[in-house]
Amino acid sequence: MSSAACISLGPTPLSHLKNAEKGAAFSLASVRGAGFRPSPNALFLRIPSRPSRRKPSPRRTAVRPFSPVMEWQDCSSEIEVDVPCSVAYDCYSDREMIPKWMPFISSVKVLQDKPDLSRWALKYEVFGRDVEFSWLARNLQPIPNQKIHWRSLEGLPNRGAVRFFPKGPSSCRIQLTVSYEIPEILIPVASALKPFLEGLLAQGLERFAKVAKEYQRKIPQR
Repeated sequence: MSSAACISLGPTPLSHLKNAEKGAAFSLASVRGAGFRPSPNALFLRIPSRPSRRKPSPRRTAVRPFSPVMEWQDCSSEIEVDVPCSVAYDCYSDREMIPKWMPFISSVKVLQDKPDLSRWALKYEVFGRDVEFSWLARNLQPIPNQKIHWRSLEGLPNRGAVRFFPKGPSSCRIQLTVSYEIPEILIPVASALKPFLEGLLAQGLERFAKVAKEYQRKIPQR
């Protein structure tokens, strides 16, 4: 697109136009219009019009579908037991014995070819609902007589740790922490789930205190 302007220069020679704006194009032309006839000395200055500046259209960003993040809960309980840390640690390290004291764990099976892995099964009635879950867990690098910890690899997402603190030569304090992703079936009762499970953990540790005492009695005396 361009626009034309007619400028009558009269007898002015064309050489005077050398200093005209750079980029302008001059041409002699006749204009056929509605009754308009330019004089022979008329020059037409044709100046390209500036292109319209359009605002760039905003880029459209793809909207990803919303993916809800499941809520995790942390539960803990602790107890003092009348056995040394070493005895409590050895007793708790026997994972297949855990169903003897933890009320909601129905079975634990250690994989023979991979002893750091174990399959767990949970079966319990929760607020009138029978729930069952299972998972494969890996025992992480322990700290002898101080810490046992694990995390699930598949199944019900969870992780936890058992810590042992000496209280004297013949007693210790045990702290159990468990974190888990709230199962969908239990989301409606999520607010009451934590105190419920912490009560079960406390019951389990009370039972463990008795199992650990029995375990100690079976240790050969040196």
